[in-house]
Formats: sequence, structure tokens, C-alpha cells
Amino acid sequence: MAAPVTDSWSWFPALALGASFLKCLFISAYHSTDFEVHRNWLAITHSLPVSRWYHENTSEWTLDYPPLFAWFEFGLSHVAQHFDRNMLQVENLNYDSPPTVLFQRLSVIFTDMVFIYAAKECCRCVQEQKGSRDVLNRPSFVLAVLLLWNFGLLIVDHLHFQYNGFLFGVLLLSVAKHLQSQHLQGALLFSILLNLKHIYLYVAPAYGVYLLRSFCFSQDNKNGSVRWRSFSPLRLLALGAIVVFVCALSFGPFIAMGQLPQVLSRLFPFKRGLCHAYWAPNIWALYNILDKILAMLGVRLKLLQEAELPRASMTGGLVQEFQHSVLPSVSPSITLVCTLLSVLPAAASIWRRPRGARGFLRCLLLCALGSFMFGWHVHEKAILIAILPLSILAVESREDAGIFLILSTTGHYSLFPLIFTPAELPIKVALMLMFVIFSFTALTKLHSNSGASSLLHPLEFVYLLGLLPVAIACEVIFPLSPWRQKLPFLPLLVTSVYCSVGVCHSFLRLYVSLLREEERPKQA
Repeated sequence: MAAPVTDSWSWFPALALGASFLKCLFISAYHSTDFEVHRNWLAITHSLPVSRWYHENTSEWTLDYPPLFAWFEFGLSHVAQHFDRNMLQVENLNYDSPPTVLFQRLSVIFTDMVFIYAAKECCRCVQEQKGSRDVLNRPSFVLAVLLLWNFGLLIVDHLHFQYNGFLFGVLLLSVAKHLQSQHLQGALLFSILLNLKHIYLYVAPAYGVYLLRSFCFSQDNKNGSVRWRSFSPLRLLALGAIVVFVCALSFGPFIAMGQLPQVLSRLFPFKRGLCHAYWAPNIWALYNILDKILAMLGVRLKLLQEAELPRASMTGGLVQEFQHSVLPSVSPSITLVCTLLSVLPAAASIWRRPRGARGFLRCLLLCALGSFMFGWHVHEKAILIAILPLSILAVESREDAGIFLILSTTGHYSLFPLIFTPAELPIKVALMLMFVIFSFTALTKLHSNSGASSLLHPLEFVYLLGLLPVAIACEVIFPLSPWRQKLPFLPLLVTSVYCSVGVCHSFLRLYVSLLREEERPKQA
């Protein structure tokens, strides 16, 4: 358990308020099409009966989140009507009056209070270093900055526009409850989260295996294996009741109306392609670029006819299904199998040798990264599902701190293409540099007593330095070059492929650290 904290937490409100004031400065900045997505959902849930929510298609941005999030939008819409009622009309496509912009920006900032509360709960759970009196060198302070001032959340939510802070707040609060051994509360929060945004199915295996093994089975044998007689049917029933209750509350009205298939078709649109318009930095980005290279070589060597190759659409802004040119095309079922195989060792590890809530947290990270690496139509923003929870382990473990530096730097830089307007370039560069510099200096100082001075291997450091020429080429040189018209997708491709190497490396290092943990004797 975490060491008791007796000194003042007066610094935490200052950090939270500072981050909130910074977010207010971005109210009039660039926003993406996701702004219109959520405005349309406000209009749908406010203006139409529930029976039409998942059928309405006036806009291309149809409602495709689970029902609890639809009710969240419904609640927001009743506040929105006091700002500008015209934003709540379904036919007012691409409506962004100043009052509409102000309301939607403030709604994200206001709902971030859930994230702020969750961040404080996580900070209370970290193990403080003995004799650490300087606030700036305390793990809890470093974690608070890494969470509250996270670069990815700042640009994705408060420039690009989404409600990830609110959702990640629920996730981190659930994790904190498990770290505090309040497992039923943690399970309830995660059930709510799944019914707010189904992307968190990525980490569901970690929750399922951990709760079954460490909550439903209350005792272990001396060798660490499960004691089958310690199984508690009542605990399993309690977990089941929580899941059924939340899902019934969320999906019940649509089941009663016979609309469950329609809702599910919106939540899981498998007609979209393997990759998003901008490739997420995962294994499929490397697979795609290998296919392109082989296709080019085949044409050069006259082994392939260029006219017979499928038209390249993987980076052109389209999201339909497509065929690879040389390598076998990948179906949703293949990605599902690959994802399950990638998370199976982590799930098996916490079943075979449970290591408490921190073992669960490591499994959660591997499930998040495994799903990101091998999933179908993964969005680049999903990398935050791994980066934010990893912050907790990074302030406690030297090994995890090194992995965090690689994953956060490459994962955050992979979000740069989301903000492509020249006016916002200085903002994203300044925020990124601030976060990277703080992460490196704070984590290095925090773990300075536990070994070598550097948290990274030399090659890892050289790889991260390589992001500088990549950034200069993609953000400064390319927009001024004649290639901008001929190859508009090139910066996206370079960014995705380069960052995918760092994400893959982080995934492998996390698995190596898991194996090392298994070799150590289990602590009481």
C-alpha cells in the first residue's frame, strides 16, 4: 500500500487550476470535424425521440457511441439551449456560432473535473519515497503533472475537440479503486465506462481476469497458484449483478424497442478499413509500408503491372475497405486473433502469479497496447489508453519510467498531424517540448538513486532524437515544398511509420519487464 501522506496537498489545486486556465486560452483555437460530430449528437439527443437516435443520418456524423454517452449528450443539450438553441437543430450542419463554440469548449473543461478528481486519487495511491520532503521530487507531484498537463489530452480535447478527459477520468478512478482494494467500486466504474465508450473493451481482458482471479478467488496456495476452494460464488454474483445492471440501464430501452442490432451496427462498423485515414503508429502501419515498398519494387523489376495494382487509398483520407497490393489483405477476424494472442500472455500471467493491483495495472497496459498494435481500424488517439495509466508505474519504477519516456514521446508526437493548421503549430510544439522536458528531468531525478544516470539505452535516446529531423521535415520543410501537392499523405506516412517503431519497442519492453517480474520471488 502507499505510504501515508501527512503533508499538505495545497500544490494540487494550483496544478489543476493552472491546467484549466490554459485550456480556456484554446477556446477560440482550431477545432476539427469532431466538434461538429458532438454538436450533431447534441441536436439528435435533444430534438429527436430516443427511438430515432441510432437511426438518424441527416449528417454523416451519425451517433456511434454507446447509449450512456448518448444520455450524457442529452444532459449537456439542456445546458446548451441556454447558449444558442440553433445548435440543437439537426438540419443546422456545421453550425459553429461563437456561443456554440464557447459552450462546447467549456463543456469539455467542466467535465474534466472528473479527470482532476481521478488524478488526485491516483496520486494518493503511489508509493512515496522515504525522506522525500521537496514537493517537486515527490512521486505524487510528478504524477500529478504527468496526468493534469498531459500533452495528448490537451491537444486532443482542447484543440482537436473530444471528451477524452472525462472518460479517462472514469478509467483512472476505476484503477485507483482497485489500487485501494475497493474492487466492486472499480468494477462498477469500468462497467459505466464501457457503456460510455466501447473502445475501452481494449482493456476488458485485464479487468475480467484480475477480478476473477484476485477477487472471486480470495486465497492462494503457498506456491502462488490458485486455491480453488477459496472461490466465492457471492462475489462472482456481485460482479455479474453490477455488469448486468449497468448494461440494462444503458441498452435496456433499445432492447425493448427492438433496436439492439441497429445500435450494435453503429458501434462496430466493420465496413471501415484496416487503418484509419491517418495510420495509427502500430504493426499495421509497418505492414502497409512494407506492402507499398514491395509493390514499388515489383513494378521496378517488372514483376508487377502498375495498372493491375489496387489503387492506393490507405493514406488518402478514405476509410473504406481496401486490398493490399502484394502482401495478403488483413480481415477483421485476423486482427481479432492477433489481438487476443498479443494479450493472452499478460492475462495468463496475472492468473498464474497475481501480483496485486499493480500486476493488474501492468496487464491493463499490455492489453491496451496489444489492442492498439493489432486492432482493426485503430485511431491514433487510442495510444493515450496506455500512456496515461503507465504514468502511475513510471513514478514508482525505473524500468517503467524508461518505457514511459519512449512511449509518451513517440505516442504524443504521432498526434501532431491532428493539429495541422499553421496558427496552432507553435502551440503544439511548445506544449510538446514542455511535457517532454519535464518528463525527462523529473523522472530522471526521481530515480537518480536507483542506478545509472540515464533511463534510456543509447540507441533509444538516438531514436528519440530522430524525431527532431522528422518534425522539421514534416512540419516546416514539406509544407513549403512542391511535394505538398503531389504527395499530400507523405508527412502522415513518415510520422506514422517512424512512431510505430517506438510504440512496438515499448510494447516489447513492457513484456520483457513482465517476464522479469515473474522470475522474482513473490512478495507478501
